[in-house]
Amino acid sequence: MTARREPVLIANGQGFWGDSLLGPIRLVNEGPLDYLTLDYLAEVTMSIMQKLKSRDPRAGYATDFVEMVRRVLPKCREKGIKIVANAGGVNPTACRDAVAHVVRQLGVVGMRIAVVEGDDILGRLPQLIDSGERLRNMDSGEELQPHLAKVQSANVYIGAGPIVEALSQGADIVITGRATDPSVVVAPMVYEFGWKWDQYDLLAAATIAGHIVECGAQCTGGNFARWREIPDLARVGYPIIEASSDGTFVVTKHDHTGGRVTVDTVTSQLIYEMGDPQRYITPDCVADFTSIQLEQVGENRVRAHGMRGAAPTDTLKVSIAYHNGYKIVGQLTIAGPDAVDKARLCADIVFERLALDGVDFSPQERFVEIVGTNVCHAGIMPAPVEPAEVVLRIGARGYDRDKLDRLGMEIVPLVTSGPPGVTGFAGGRPKATEIISYWPALIDRNQVQTTVSVEEV
Repeated sequence: MTARREPVLIANGQGFWGDSLLGPIRLVNEGPLDYLTLDYLAEVTMSIMQKLKSRDPRAGYATDFVEMVRRVLPKCREKGIKIVANAGGVNPTACRDAVAHVVRQLGVVGMRIAVVEGDDILGRLPQLIDSGERLRNMDSGEELQPHLAKVQSANVYIGAGPIVEALSQGADIVITGRATDPSVVVAPMVYEFGWKWDQYDLLAAATIAGHIVECGAQCTGGNFARWREIPDLARVGYPIIEASSDGTFVVTKHDHTGGRVTVDTVTSQLIYEMGDPQRYITPDCVADFTSIQLEQVGENRVRAHGMRGAAPTDTLKVSIAYHNGYKIVGQLTIAGPDAVDKARLCADIVFERLALDGVDFSPQERFVEIVGTNVCHAGIMPAPVEPAEVVLRIGARGYDRDKLDRLGMEIVPLVTSGPPGVTGFAGGRPKATEIISYWPALIDRNQVQTTVSVEEV
């Protein structure tokens, strides 16, 4: 096992589709780097992308990624930085084509762009079910088959293996579909250090490194409970992993950037989206988060060591999204005095007027929320006795879109035919929108075959 270079500097510049473009741009421009990774995908994102693709066969990927490549590619070529991103969504080849177009426009020659496919199993669902895959909902135990007609996307969480294959073929940019968040970081470490797929402690270390940086600045001071201690969040530095071949690594950021890297900021991210801390399951391994040892080894430098891991499971997780009716939500700003009572009255008026017109919603279908009365921390913190103003959010859900749109027509009239103090109506008359629900399931990993293609531009 011979390392190609050491340490390897791996930074993550996007925590989700919609994160700041300044993250990756500043990472590339403000200091040394070997790999720029970008995590764009969440469960709901895949269904949004599938819907976009159904309308336009050239859509279905993270369009922000293409603009980001335009802004950083010349500097990446100059510094030798490789890019690994799960920006492909449900259409990795279209994403590659868009990136290739940018590469040609910039006049950067000899770029090798890789595409990893195989995670999208939407078209294979009937065949898989016929072969015995039940795809049971991991929460309810229900089988998917009765809901098959409503499914809009189905993507398997794939691991680092095909990304390593792409890097081994000389890829400068690797675009995947639903690769797991940590795997885009695991792959560069496996490739650079020549690790084997049965070295589970090393794979666990890389997985933990990937988990720490997968949400971008959330480990460098963003979303930190003691936020007053975090300097210059406007210029927060995005995280960098300084990885070593023995599996140890340092979490840091570029010098002269905002934010802070401490044992506490790193720990806060470690416990984010955590199930069983002794069995953090990924396609690459099962990592034991209770084995992690963290120590502050310098300003904005936290060293991690001692990580342990085990073999991966024989199943992979599938993220399935399906149509589950419609919803509608509108909102009014209501000023005091008696703002809360007036908001409650407004909600009652809307549903009573609808009933007068023969449009009735059951209590289970209705949605009423008065922002300003401690709805975010209900039952934990006391609500203010008499807030000076509140926001009434009112809506409903169901399967009759026209019925829901009728509700949207009764919110605006409250400005002149409700109690006093209705001072603002946000967003225009609301319209019913589709509800996309999440269906987590497991599939035999032998049913999933990924492919790697590399194209030189």
